[in-house]
Amino acid sequence: MIRSYHCVVTGKVQGVFFRSWVNDQAVALHLGGWTRNLDDGPIEVLLQGRESDIAEMRTRLLVGPPLSQVTDLKCNWIDYDTKHDSFEIR
Repeated sequence: MIRSYHCVVTGKVQGVFFRSWVNDQAVALHLGGWTRNLDDGPIEVLLQGRESDIAEMRTRLLVGPPLSQVTDLKCNWIDYDTKHDSFEIR
């Protein structure tokens, strides 16, 4: 199991290039993982990497890209079954 950081971002986060922005931020911070839309409107993010880089990404997720409006961010550490060396949009 790989220690990973799982987040659900709610607000105006779909249709505003949020997943693409998350991908760019994660790549810049050398994080692995993925992001995807959830059916009920939020964005889901899984992050793997150094804790300091994940902490920086959490700070960035609170703000989001220019067209977004983040209203809530729920994150927790989990054990995930797959190691991700790169980041992907699902």
